[in-house]
Amino acid sequence: MGGLDALRQLSFIKWLREERQSRKLILFIVFVALLLDNMLLTVVVPIIPSYLYSLDVTSDAEIRNSSVSPQAPTGSFHTIVSLYDNAVRLSGSNSTVGPADLPSTPAALQPRLNSTDCPQSTSRLLNENVKVGMLFASKATVQLLTNPFIGPLTNRIGYQLPIFVGFCIMFLSTIMFAFSSSYTLLFLARSLQGVGSSCSSVAGMGMLASVYTDDEERGHAIGIALGGLALGVLVGPPFGSVMYDFVGKTAPFLILAFIAVFDGALQLFVLQPTKVEPESQKGTPLLTLMKDPYILLAAGAICFGNMAIAMLEPTLPIWMMETMCARKWQLGIAFLPASISYLIGTNIFGSLAHKMGRWLCALIGMVVVGFSVICVPFAKDIYGLILPNFGVGFAIGMVDSSMMPIMGYLVDLRHVSVYGSVYAIADVAFCMGFALGPSIGGSIAESIGFPWLMTIIGVVDIFFAPLCFFLRSPPGQEEKIAILMDTNCSMKTRSYSTQGTYYQGDDMDPENDDYD
Repeated sequence: MGGLDALRQLSFIKWLREERQSRKLILFIVFVALLLDNMLLTVVVPIIPSYLYSLDVTSDAEIRNSSVSPQAPTGSFHTIVSLYDNAVRLSGSNSTVGPADLPSTPAALQPRLNSTDCPQSTSRLLNENVKVGMLFASKATVQLLTNPFIGPLTNRIGYQLPIFVGFCIMFLSTIMFAFSSSYTLLFLARSLQGVGSSCSSVAGMGMLASVYTDDEERGHAIGIALGGLALGVLVGPPFGSVMYDFVGKTAPFLILAFIAVFDGALQLFVLQPTKVEPESQKGTPLLTLMKDPYILLAAGAICFGNMAIAMLEPTLPIWMMETMCARKWQLGIAFLPASISYLIGTNIFGSLAHKMGRWLCALIGMVVVGFSVICVPFAKDIYGLILPNFGVGFAIGMVDSSMMPIMGYLVDLRHVSVYGSVYAIADVAFCMGFALGPSIGGSIAESIGFPWLMTIIGVVDIFFAPLCFFLRSPPGQEEKIAILMDTNCSMKTRSYSTQGTYYQGDDMDPENDDYD
């Protein structure tokens, strides 16, 4: 049996070596990298509000215990009601009374509590909006500051080394999340994730754009890669809430660390990140790309579309606790419809958007996002969130799967076909949504309420939608248009192999070009 296992392992290694030149393997690596990044991004959504609140409750209990008068009767106690699990903590003892242990009648409950099992909004709960929003926004803010350096860097040293460095930083951030027990350490872990995410996403999307040169193929491949992002968003919140409620805070992050090790080993073996392979031609400067109105328009759609879900992440769980008495596991399950629909949307419109027109797909998506988020506050229970959250996720999937390929197409059409910088801009737009969304959204929710917050971002998305019409037929350089319209012309692009760099225009094994 040992010899058979060794033979199978040898066959697997031999297969990997033969498949190093395959675009399918590069696509799979980018898929897993985006999956890991977005699982770590969303797994904290149901955990952090509850965990920070529990830290505050514990701190209050210690203060109350220290202030109890020595002359107080032995049987006296104070009660603290947790809004997250409906448990009653007794500050005069070490016991915790669960909902099942409480008396069933109001009269029996009165001696032990002066309020109901699930009190309404308190000043502490409102303050959580800002605290949680700032922590969530820290990752996107750091990523926003890092992206302008990562894009040009990939043009100089290639894509392999940055994406591997991103894995290493992501692994460190995951371990920090698992064992951090203070707001400061959690904030640092979230910020560190922003650096790793910048390396992984910019290098990954640039690598895909460089090996898939045909516009339709590129759209399909990026749609598959965004499926990894969608799957991470899909699995993250329910996985985090269930594991946190029934196992503990550390467990979900240790599982993510294991996934990170798998992806890192695959990158090390296939991409060989120790090799530095700069681009064969000098790319368009980042500032020049940022002045292109069509690139800015596509980036704006990515930013405002994703800002809607970014505002929901820190504020929806707190609003659910305030109005629905939701338990911990429900805080993550509420995002499940949005995650499933995003996965469906990216897979459907990765190819369909090319046929119907990516500008039209993005325009419809922005309108649907706007109306969906406006409907969220009308939900009276967790079931009422299913339809609007489904609409939000599906529509954002339409926007992302349309605008990401357009970014690469605009570079091909109007600039030099080097993609690191343009996908740095796309990632900056994505990060602006997730930086401004939680930070501004938390403050607005505290000041004027959650329903008004949803109305504001919904109206912004609806009014932005008509601008997507300008992406219908962007002008380009004449010679570039001729190349892109010539279906028989194969543009030369870099791919990676153990034998060195080869170009798609050269003779290659056609089996290595399939991505289906």
